[in-house]
Amino acid sequence: MPFVKVVKTRAYYKRFQVKFKRRREGKTDYYARKRLTIQDKNKYNSPKYRLVVRFSNKDIILQIAYATIQCDRIMTAAYSHELSKYGVKGAVTNYAAAYATGLLIARRVLTKIGLNDKYVGQEKVDGKPFLVKEIEGERRPFYVLLDVGLNRTTTGSRVFAALKGAVDGGLEIPHNNRRFAGFDSTKNKFDPSILRKHIMGGHVADYMRLLEKDNPEKLQKVFSQYIKSKVAPDDIEKMWAKAHAQIRADPVYVPTKKPENPKHVRYNPKKKNLKQRKDRIKQILAAQEKSAVQQ
Repeated sequence: MPFVKVVKTRAYYKRFQVKFKRRREGKTDYYARKRLTIQDKNKYNSPKYRLVVRFSNKDIILQIAYATIQCDRIMTAAYSHELSKYGVKGAVTNYAAAYATGLLIARRVLTKIGLNDKYVGQEKVDGKPFLVKEIEGERRPFYVLLDVGLNRTTTGSRVFAALKGAVDGGLEIPHNNRRFAGFDSTKNKFDPSILRKHIMGGHVADYMRLLEKDNPEKLQKVFSQYIKSKVAPDDIEKMWAKAHAQIRADPVYVPTKKPENPKHVRYNPKKKNLKQRKDRIKQILAAQEKSAVQQ
């Protein structure tokens, strides 16, 4: 057995322990991640699936992921920019878009594992509480946990709109109604009609009508894409209802066709050789002499 020299560095004697890199960067909540990824020993290395919900300025990203020793593996993903394929026009980062993206990833993953016919979820959007029930003699519902990351879990957050879409799509996710739009914390009551209104874009339609009366200039700026696509306030609910039906009909992701021999476009200027650089200097000096003579 080879001799291994034990080197006790200066850091060895320090009490301070450097935190993980993603913790220092403020990207990962490891306290929450540990509880979302650590699996019981008697589960025999079966994956612990998470519904990862993330937002950017122009997109909503949803992923079904599970952790391994090496890395996280993504089972499937859905993005709100895909909603244009299902007839959605205008902004795709609001509450209604988050619900539709959640519905899309639920139907997509259930189709992938062959449970889309067994667990159809809540086909009628009414905002009422819904939990998928296990069918006796069949495979159990696909169980996932909500991973909110560093998002604020406030009442009415779009994170829970994505959760509601995934639950209505047929996934089993433990939750309650206290964070959905429509829950009144003062009265401790939940109004499903308010949640349904948000899911179908009713709050957006109300704001459009308000701006039509009070501030037409702001309407042109805020809802430019709706106006360009000729989507009136009364058309918004129909648009989302149609999108939900199309998502259920065909949730499978189809990759875009890429050209076989793509033409490379160079945007930065090509580097000049010595002769070209000297010629350029001569041209600049000649131009300066010419301008001096004219003056």
